[in-house]
Amino acid sequence: MFEYAPAPESREIVDIKPSYGLFIGGEWVDSQGDTHHKTINPASEEVLAEVAWATEADVDRAVQAARTAFTTWSALPGSERAKYIFRIARIIQERSRELAILETLDNGKPIRESRDVDLPLVAAHFFYYAGWADKLGYAGFGADPRPLGVAGQVIPWNFPLLMLAWKIAPALACGNTVVLKPAETTPLTALAFADICRQADLPPGVVNIVTGAGETGAALVNHPGVDKVAFTGSTEVGRMIARSVAGTGKKLSLELGGKAANIVFEDAALDQAVEGIVNGIFFNQGHVCCAGSRLLVQESVADEVLDALKRRLSTLRLGDPMDKNTDIGAINSAAQLAKIRELAEAGVNEGAERWSPACPIPERGFWFPPTVFTGVAQSHRIAREEIFGPVLSVLTFRTPAEAVEKANNTPYGLSAGIWTEKGSRILWMADRLRAGVVWANTFNRFDPTSPFGGYKESGYGREGGRHGLEAYLAV
Repeated sequence: MFEYAPAPESREIVDIKPSYGLFIGGEWVDSQGDTHHKTINPASEEVLAEVAWATEADVDRAVQAARTAFTTWSALPGSERAKYIFRIARIIQERSRELAILETLDNGKPIRESRDVDLPLVAAHFFYYAGWADKLGYAGFGADPRPLGVAGQVIPWNFPLLMLAWKIAPALACGNTVVLKPAETTPLTALAFADICRQADLPPGVVNIVTGAGETGAALVNHPGVDKVAFTGSTEVGRMIARSVAGTGKKLSLELGGKAANIVFEDAALDQAVEGIVNGIFFNQGHVCCAGSRLLVQESVADEVLDALKRRLSTLRLGDPMDKNTDIGAINSAAQLAKIRELAEAGVNEGAERWSPACPIPERGFWFPPTVFTGVAQSHRIAREEIFGPVLSVLTFRTPAEAVEKANNTPYGLSAGIWTEKGSRILWMADRLRAGVVWANTFNRFDPTSPFGGYKESGYGREGGRHGLEAYLAV
C-alpha cells in the first residue's frame, strides 16, 4: 500500500475550556449537584474537559426556562423565527472547521468525515428548516398548525452535532422551545452549539442544554412540563422511554437500532458495490444505526465480491482520527469496545470465520480493526444483534425472494441497500423490504429534504423532510 505522509489537522483553532456548566435560560449556570464527568478523547484517552451532570432540579430549571420562552417564541411570525435559524446555519458554516475538530476529538471519528459529511449536513438541516418556518400552513398538516410546547430531546454519541441538528432545527421552525441532553461521552459540540445560540442572539430559553447520563435523560423524559419527547439511541432505552411516556399525552418519536441488509445481485456493478459495502459498515467505525452490517450477496458472485472486498479493506488506514488520511478512527468508548469484542467472540464461538486486514493497533485509546465474518448463519448473534462497530456479517442467497426473506428476518427495520442494474428489480425489492429507508446502488446517503426513520424495533416517527415537521406540530 502506498504510504502517505501524516497530514494532521491542527487543534489550535479549538478552545476547549477546562470545565463546563449547564446552558439554561441563555446563560451558563452551575449544576445544583456535585457530579461531574470527564469527557475524553477516545483515540488517546486524554481528558478534554470536565462537564457538569444535571440533577432533576437542574432539568426542572431548564424546562421552566423553555416554558417561559415558549410564550414569546411561538408567537413570533414564522419569518422572524426563520431569521434566527438562518443565522444559526450561517454561524455553523463559519465555524465548521472548529466544530469538525471538536467533534473528532470528542467522538473519535476521522476528521475528514466530521469535516466533509457531518458539518455540511448540520448546516444544511438548519438552512432547510429555516425555509419551512413561514410555510407551515402549506406543509399538509392543516391551514394553521400549532407548536406543541417544550420538546425534550435526547441524542446519541455517534453523530452528536448532526443528531442535534435533526432535532433542534425542526422544533424551532415549528415554534417549539427545546431542552436537549447530549450523550455523556460526547457533550462538547452541543455545548459549543449553546455558544452559537448566544452568538445568533437567540432569545434566552429557546434552546437549553443539560449534560448528564441516563438519570438526567430520564428526568427530562419524565418531566411533566415536557410536551414532546424525541430520542435517538438503543432499542432497549427506547422501550423504557415508550413505557414511561405511555398515557401521559406527550408526543413521542423514536429512532432506534438497526441491522440493515446490504443486498448485492450478480448483475450489479461490483466495484461500485464494494465501495458501497465499505461505506455502509465501516463509515464512522460502524457507529451508525442504519449501517449495512449484514451483507447479502448472490451466490454466483460471492467469491468475487469477497475477494474484492478484502483487497479494498487492506487499503484502509486505521489510526489518528485527526490525520486527514485516516479512514477508520477510534471506537467511542471502552464500554462500546467491550460490547464489540464480546459479539465478535460470539461469532467465532458459533462457528463463523473471522477475517481482518493486517492492521497495527495504537497502544492507547479504543480501537477495533475492520472485521468480516463469513460462514454466518441467520441464527448467529452477529447476524441478529446490533454490534454498532466495524463488523460485517456475510450471508448468501440465490433468488430475489430468498434475499427479501433473509433481509426481513430481523426485529429491526431501519434501512436496506440494493445493488443491481435492473430498475424493475430495485422497485420490486423496495416494495417488499420492511425498512424505513431503502437505498439503490448507494448507501448511507442523507439529505435534509428526505425523511428518515424505521419500523418494528427501529422505532417510529420520521426525521428530516416535510415529514419531520409533523413530530413538532399539534396535528
